[in-house]
Amino acid sequence: MKIETYIIKGILFLGIILQLTSCKKTNWDENFREKEKSPFGTYIVYNEANKLFKGQEIVFLKENFYDYIYDSKEVNKDKLFNYICIKSSTNKLTKSGVNSLLSLVYKGNNAFLALNYFSDELREKLDFTTNNLDKDVFTVENLKKLKGKFYLENTHFNNQPFKFDRNIRRNYVVTYNEKTTVVLGKTEIGGEKLPNFIKIYYGKGTVYLHTNPIVFTNYFLLKGTENYVENVFSYLPENTVYWDPQIKKSKYANESDKDNDSIFNFFLQHKTLTWFLFVSSAGLLLFMLFNARRKQRAIPIIKPLENTTVAFTQTISSLYLKEQDHKNLADKKIAFFLEKVRTKYLLDTSILNKDFIEHLAAKSGNKIENTNYLINTIITLHKRPECSQEELIVLHKMIENFFNK
Repeated sequence: MKIETYIIKGILFLGIILQLTSCKKTNWDENFREKEKSPFGTYIVYNEANKLFKGQEIVFLKENFYDYIYDSKEVNKDKLFNYICIKSSTNKLTKSGVNSLLSLVYKGNNAFLALNYFSDELREKLDFTTNNLDKDVFTVENLKKLKGKFYLENTHFNNQPFKFDRNIRRNYVVTYNEKTTVVLGKTEIGGEKLPNFIKIYYGKGTVYLHTNPIVFTNYFLLKGTENYVENVFSYLPENTVYWDPQIKKSKYANESDKDNDSIFNFFLQHKTLTWFLFVSSAGLLLFMLFNARRKQRAIPIIKPLENTTVAFTQTISSLYLKEQDHKNLADKKIAFFLEKVRTKYLLDTSILNKDFIEHLAAKSGNKIENTNYLINTIITLHKRPECSQEELIVLHKMIENFFNK
């Protein structure tokens, strides 16, 4: 009996050790992968698509959407469809890929894109801009603190708030073409409701853009917010659904788009980096050209005293540029804006409340919504200890547009 007891105890002990050692640490990375059952994978929404789109044909793409539509013999090219993509970004969607997608939308199809980052090409084509106040937040601990409330504008939803308890970046739409765009949903930021879900008419079709793809992941679908996802997808018409989990390269891509891993291709996909590449190349060429000349002893030139105010200003601006002190520049832009408001519109800028915004909009001739965005951005940037280059550029453009009205 004692031997049997020891054997049983040994088996139980071994079972406990195996149980403890087999536990895997939870993966909190925002991977958006359809095969991932981790919190921020898209396994559930991918596998429950048939229930979300009842009675609709659903095709899970394993190749580039453009190639599938034009190469597959089973596809009825005259039949309208809904293209769906939920990712953090669309880095693999090149310039020709954006043109291909939008050309299909133009013919009457629909595209639903839920992304954290939209490419410059897509923003330029659809005439909208976004701002992500938490784009520099990456750690699990800091992302866990980001909570949010979303609203759907349709009266059927009774302005009901949908609450999300983590990883909700303050990512919203800043500007859009009011003639072609309808705001379908908003996110609450600093007490203001700002667009995060919009519908853009493009030709005969429509593009739906959502700035918070995280709400479609496993974690939130198991937290009681599945109604929000159902309501968002309810805006799509009852067409065939092409679900694109991984955006593949197209065999019809231009030669310049085929090697997406090329560093030069990466530079050419972004306008600012493209200009940096051109200017750097031109500077290097000029340097080599002038240094190739035979050098001779320089003849000193004695110049008269001159006004160095411009040079001093250039030196100070170069110092700011070198130090990358965006927060300091943002504070100065804000101070300049408030001073101009005081002198031009004779308004007290000590309290930036709702009454101030209404008076400022009335006196300046700007829309109350645009004025709200500007003052909200100023308050947010003023309180924060740091400011990114993109946020500084957005602030500058908003101030310029405000005074050019």
